[in-house]
Amino acid sequence: MGTGSPPTDSRSARMEVLIGDILLAGVLISAFLIIAGLLWDWQTTGNLDLNYRLSGTNLLAFVVAAAGQFLSPGERGQALVSLGVGVLLLTPFARVLASVLFFAFGERNWKYTVFTAMVLAILTYSLF
Repeated sequence: MGTGSPPTDSRSARMEVLIGDILLAGVLISAFLIIAGLLWDWQTTGNLDLNYRLSGTNLLAFVVAAAGQFLSPGERGQALVSLGVGVLLLTPFARVLASVLFFAFGERNWKYTVFTAMVLAILTYSLF
């Protein structure tokens, strides 16, 4: 039952490994998408210029627009770069989501769950 104590060493170590894996996967997937997008754009256009504006765009709209752009023919290289940036920006969100789930279901530590859920709510609000 949730006593408000810090996570146990064994579970804490597993959680640290999981968070590390999430962060590593996010960075590697992002790097792969960005490099693939740059190479794709370079091969189709002959240069590495990516010209687009980001002002007034929230992260969710940015990722949805990039996915739609990738599905339509044309500037798929730019779409891959945009998706890579989106994955990189969503990586901390995934990390906090994993922490909420761990504290709620793995540890059943409601104090940590509430605090981490508040951080998740703030991150979620920032997506829009």
